[in-house]
Amino acid sequence: SVRIHVCHSPMREIEVLHDQLLALFDADPALAPRDILVMTPDIETYGPYIQAVFDRPADDPHRIPFSIADRAMRTESRVIDIFLKVLDMAGGRFGAAQVLSVLENPSVFQRFDLSETDLDRIGNWVRDTRIRWGVDAESRAGLGLPDTPENTWRAGLDRLLLGYAMAGGSERTFHGIPPFDAVEGGETDILGHFLEFTDRLFHQVNTLIRPASLSDWSERLAGLLKALFHADEETEAELQFLRDALAELRKTGEQGEFSEPVDIRVIKSHLSQRLQEDPFGFGFITGGITFCAMLPMRSIPFRVICLVGLNSEDYPRRSKPLGFDLMARHPKPGDRSRRNDDRYLFLESILSAREKLYISYVGRSIQDNAAIPPSVVVSELIDVIQRGFRWKDGDLLQDQLITEHRLQGFSPAYFMHGEAFRLFSYSIENCRAARRLVTPRESPKPFITGLLSEPESEWKTIGLETLISFFSNPAKFLLNRRLNLFLETEDIRIEEQEAFHIEGLDQYFLEDVLVKEALTGRDPAELYPLKRASGELPHGAVGESLFLKSCREAGGFAEKIQFYMADAPKEPLDIDLFPDGFRLTGRIPDIYPAHMVRYRFAVLKPKDHLRAWLLHLAMNAAAVEGYPRTTLIAGKDKTYEYGPVENSEEILLNLLTIYWKGLRQPLRFFPLSAWAYAESVVTAEKPADIALGKARGKWENSYYSSGEETDGYFHRCFRHLDSPLDSEFEALALAVFRPLLNHAAAV
Repeated sequence: SVRIHVCHSPMREIEVLHDQLLALFDADPALAPRDILVMTPDIETYGPYIQAVFDRPADDPHRIPFSIADRAMRTESRVIDIFLKVLDMAGGRFGAAQVLSVLENPSVFQRFDLSETDLDRIGNWVRDTRIRWGVDAESRAGLGLPDTPENTWRAGLDRLLLGYAMAGGSERTFHGIPPFDAVEGGETDILGHFLEFTDRLFHQVNTLIRPASLSDWSERLAGLLKALFHADEETEAELQFLRDALAELRKTGEQGEFSEPVDIRVIKSHLSQRLQEDPFGFGFITGGITFCAMLPMRSIPFRVICLVGLNSEDYPRRSKPLGFDLMARHPKPGDRSRRNDDRYLFLESILSAREKLYISYVGRSIQDNAAIPPSVVVSELIDVIQRGFRWKDGDLLQDQLITEHRLQGFSPAYFMHGEAFRLFSYSIENCRAARRLVTPRESPKPFITGLLSEPESEWKTIGLETLISFFSNPAKFLLNRRLNLFLETEDIRIEEQEAFHIEGLDQYFLEDVLVKEALTGRDPAELYPLKRASGELPHGAVGESLFLKSCREAGGFAEKIQFYMADAPKEPLDIDLFPDGFRLTGRIPDIYPAHMVRYRFAVLKPKDHLRAWLLHLAMNAAAVEGYPRTTLIAGKDKTYEYGPVENSEEILLNLLTIYWKGLRQPLRFFPLSAWAYAESVVTAEKPADIALGKARGKWENSYYSSGEETDGYFHRCFRHLDSPLDSEFEALALAVFRPLLNHAAAV
């Protein structure tokens, strides 16, 4: 009649409890869910786990009716939680994620006629306009910080509005505001509703800064509710509870004849405590299993009493008296003691259990399986039982009393009659997982086991950019274009800190713009007001210094390549080639009398060489009179020249044949690894085994960098292989890069 269960985490406690209760129902058909009470010292911690394990569909055969009592209204009600979050904004930073978290509440976005899809678009706008924190420069100054307008809500919203009115092309400003060009005409309604939300929110929060009487606070907060929240069948009860709390606030001031101004911090503290209460008394003895906190007067007789979460650190609970509480510092006999009250509650719970007492606690470390002692009251109970009783078969009573559970619910021990049937589970999903664990492992199967169907004839008409895209990642091209499968995940993080330095892609995009500006003959430093206003730079002198440094570097690079671009460029070359059944089309720009010029203000990568090489081959195959047959490709590190290619059509046909093959199966062509292999073999004339070692350095992960194997498309197509760097990889690497390397010379 007494069972103690040792688990590794609160989640496992609730999972074990669910299985044990199902076993009780099977053993006693007369036992009903209303006969069971489950108590825990910390219902807020265990509430989400209870909801996750017990909240099952109505048609689930393992569904047990339940209710959770004693949870704070802020936890149960999203409306009350958001209402208190809005109050927390008073005098705050208005971080981008903080503001959007308010808008994401259904009762808020419905108030402004927005949908969940609209929220995705708004999140992209906030991220792309680089809104970080602060309503405007004035609000920042109010916090004692520099009054810089960049990265504020006002700056971002002005960019959105101006972008709808005019196009800036990322090159001009209007009264110091750079337009954000990504706002489409059909998104006007979304933008309008979003602006209405921000205006109301900022206005309402600003009214909370000034102290006011309790009556005025009641009116202000009632106006906030009306301005921001939508009332419907689901939220009306919660909104009415808030209105009642505000009306009660006004009555308190009137009855106490208190009209002095009160700060918002006092109001927040009062409402936070008031809103901890359950206004409906929901969750206690409603017909199913009752989950509740361990509180006085809760020890009503039940057939089964379950106590979960009786951990050594959590129970008996410790009180933390205030530093100036002299009574707590010098206690006297008869004073209230939280620890003694909890010990008495535990005794009451034991007396209330009419048939069975169930206890569980976290008794094993989830990291290293180390033993963790239970609450002292559980240890004392075990000692009392051992002294007063013995097991009928002579076994140690403690071994029969305590059940040690496994770390995971899908452990095979639960489905193999472990420990004399003491470990069991009703979970079908966990049973399937456990069966897989004891089943001999099979080698992973290829994602694509055979050849795909022959592509239609129109696939033989291909643009230059499409061919370049294919060779940059053949596996991605195959999954995207032929299977319509996309593995990229959008970065949806909303930053709340402005930039303190320029690095990564931000630095690359900035320097690329500066190089283009320098190549036109203009001073790239003239872009400083535009880049500062768009929020791309750190604030103040630091941002200006870093920008000017980038200008100097970009200017130096532009001078290096301007030598090859001194003459006027020729008209872009239109390509229309027909190599053996294929048709290759496209347009090649940036051709000068002596060279076609390609550049990138970064260290050149294999994809840069691939792009330039394919354009170079097409230009040579076209052989148009008056156009050059050499290509110059420049990077931060080196500059290369590709010489004339006599057999360009043959090389192009070989590449198109590889392309056609790659439309039916994943190819083992990985640009970084293939470049490392081909460069070692062709340029350095190293043996194949040494070259493969170089390729593995680019393919495999290391402490310093991530390899190509982390690419989602490569992983999906080749995860069944220990290493895809085989003979097929070697052949493809040389087929693509050997002609390139043979025609490339460092300048």
